[in-house]
Amino acid sequence: MHFELPETELRRVESSPTRGFAAGCRAVRLRAVTNFDPQLIAELSALRDADLLRELRRVDSLAGTRAAIGGRELLNFSSNDYLGLAQHPALKEAAVKAVEKFGSGSGASRLVCGSLAVHHELEEALAAFKGTEAALTFSTGYAAAQGAIVALLGKGDVLIVDKLIHACIVDAAKLCGAKLRVFRHNDMSDLEAKLKWAGKQSAVSGLRPARTLVVTESVFSMDGDLAPLRNIVELKERHGAWLMVDEAHGTGLFGKRRRGLVEEFGLTGRVEIQMATLGKAVGAAGGAICGSRKLVDLLVNRARSFVFSTAPVPAAAAAARAGLAIIQSQEGETRRQRLWLLVEELKRVLISAGFPPSAVRAPIVPVPVGAEARAVQFSVALREAGVFVPAIRYPTVARGAARLRFTVSAEHTAEDIATLGDALGAIANRQS
Repeated sequence: MHFELPETELRRVESSPTRGFAAGCRAVRLRAVTNFDPQLIAELSALRDADLLRELRRVDSLAGTRAAIGGRELLNFSSNDYLGLAQHPALKEAAVKAVEKFGSGSGASRLVCGSLAVHHELEEALAAFKGTEAALTFSTGYAAAQGAIVALLGKGDVLIVDKLIHACIVDAAKLCGAKLRVFRHNDMSDLEAKLKWAGKQSAVSGLRPARTLVVTESVFSMDGDLAPLRNIVELKERHGAWLMVDEAHGTGLFGKRRRGLVEEFGLTGRVEIQMATLGKAVGAAGGAICGSRKLVDLLVNRARSFVFSTAPVPAAAAAARAGLAIIQSQEGETRRQRLWLLVEELKRVLISAGFPPSAVRAPIVPVPVGAEARAVQFSVALREAGVFVPAIRYPTVARGAARLRFTVSAEHTAEDIATLGDALGAIANRQS
């Protein structure tokens, strides 16, 4: 808040014995007003010069396989709605019914009076789906990660993360106060070295042993590659550590029951903390932590992003529950199989157009470009051709590792993939 004395009052104060103090206050106020915008302008200019400036794009339709942007309908290959459930009639109907019954908002935090029946029903469905004792939902996946890590770790504990882990985990590491160690991406020798180091740490405040938590994504969001979860589980068990797996891009896509990569690798019951988001394959919004009943009970009491946040809106919770039901049905399996076929077709088209993708087993198909400016140029050229694929740049990825990140939905068609291939081929011809 900026409080300013009326000019007449300011003159009166300046003529008083304490006028020096008042003059100083005025000078500080003027300096702050004078320097604020110019400093921000300088920072924005530096981002622009480095081809790192981002701007919000208004989307005038749900960003499914088509997105209305800037008065044009563009073919969209940037959404994480992998199974195409965000526009599914069952999710829309569930959301509408929840609004009619509970209203548009939850009214309070879960620990006050915002813990609505729809939240409990979703958590019961999540626990059953993931094969865990319990689950707890958060407003976002970001909040889920921060809440869990800050609740479990403190000063003297050790947090070991993959180098390519999501930013929410990095921010949680800063907040919790634990010693942070980073192992090279999917490098098990480096992870073991970090675990051996962690095992030598002393007790925390003499009250309990130091805790070691390893965190990895199951499907890495920018590269589309998979974590070697079996090896990670064996290492964490050998060294007495805990494991948290972020299944944001694995839930709904992997495993016999579509639970995620933990299920596909046969590791259910050997991963202490499973994290999921509800805004990708599930088709709704929010985040969740799944695990033991004791874990969830502790998070209810100590996860600050849960305790001090208004509960997620009822419509999102109801839609997520409907999305989970579809994922577990035959329709969910049909959608998944269609998605994998489209992913393979996309890879083939990219190679034919001269844009060979990284080796992946996910609906995230990155094409490394390198320089930030080059990635932006390709993105603009695609947009002019009617295709929306944003450039992924630092700090989302490392400097000089910019890329085009194509994502596929089960709602795409073979014709959509062919249209993208034509646009890429035309761009490649202009570049040659």
